[in-house]
Amino acid sequence: MTEMLRAPAEVKYAEELEWLESVDDGPKPFSWRLSPRMVRLFVLGSERADGLDREIPQKWFGDRSFVERAIVTLASDRGLLLIGDPGTGKSWLAELLAAAISRNSTLVVQGTAGTTEDHIKYSWNVSMVIAKGQSRASMIPSPIMTAMEGGVIGRFEELTRSTSDVQDALISILSEKYVSIPELEDDNIVFAKPGFSIIATANSRDRGVNDLSSALKRRFNFVRIPVVTNKKSEAEIVRFRTEELLRRHNIELEVPPTLLDVLLQSFADLRAASAAATSDDEKLESALSTAEQIGVLEDAILHSTFFGARSLDSQTLAGSLVGSLARRSPEDLAILNKYWHGVVEPRSKDQGGEWDGFLEGGRQAIATLS
Repeated sequence: MTEMLRAPAEVKYAEELEWLESVDDGPKPFSWRLSPRMVRLFVLGSERADGLDREIPQKWFGDRSFVERAIVTLASDRGLLLIGDPGTGKSWLAELLAAAISRNSTLVVQGTAGTTEDHIKYSWNVSMVIAKGQSRASMIPSPIMTAMEGGVIGRFEELTRSTSDVQDALISILSEKYVSIPELEDDNIVFAKPGFSIIATANSRDRGVNDLSSALKRRFNFVRIPVVTNKKSEAEIVRFRTEELLRRHNIELEVPPTLLDVLLQSFADLRAASAAATSDDEKLESALSTAEQIGVLEDAILHSTFFGARSLDSQTLAGSLVGSLARRSPEDLAILNKYWHGVVEPRSKDQGGEWDGFLEGGRQAIATLS
């Protein structure tokens, strides 16, 4: 297999998906590769009561009801919109669902201010058009049109970052389930095959960028993904992602549970401070998501591996946290400095241990950036 920097879920878990399909005797909607029950198992992991001959590890950590509602929506051929704060795992859940249902999660349109109708419908191979004229052969289908023709799942990332023209074009695809090609006289309609649907994601912090119209909202079932606040669940997510990182880089480095507790507690403290803030200047620009915790830990692990003593310590972790969260100067640095003096310092005096190094590492990082 060709080496990839980041393999899509259907490649990464190919053997597991093949096995699940081989033992799957449940009813499958449309052209689905797995039944809804097996899709849920693939995403959330197996339990002893499932009666499988092998364990299926959990890949997305969140409420079971969110996953079940998402699967039911796709089985009804309605569009699915996963909405939530940055770093809540929306894109990862969309990728896992597409991989399990269609064995292809790469039919993706990335929503930006520059996204056009061509990106969700079709464009033309200019050289072929000049040589032979417009035809189906000279047409370049978008990922969404390719999903329609194959009866599989297409994905649309950051839907609310796209302009209203693009969103309006999506309405007709979700409603009529076909795309007209007026440039052609014959064979000028692409119909969606059974099994086609769209999983879109939207950032709840992007409200007001390009709000969804009422017409488009009606064509999606919404599943709101909340920020993970349960400490146990968040620890599981961070451990899962960290283990993946260590395997990918062939790094043999242990993350002490006490250090993970310090990281989780720090983010919980900063979230509480952000929630109590009365103005944006008193809030960190960071969303303080689980994904950002993983980024902080990844940065600390790589720094320790390449420039440290090949062991993770609280001082390095503190430096990574400050470096990752201090995005605005002086506002973010002032907030972090207040946290270090008002929370970390007293905790270091009361509890000692890893908090001592965390206190010192944070002080040094803040002083360096100030």
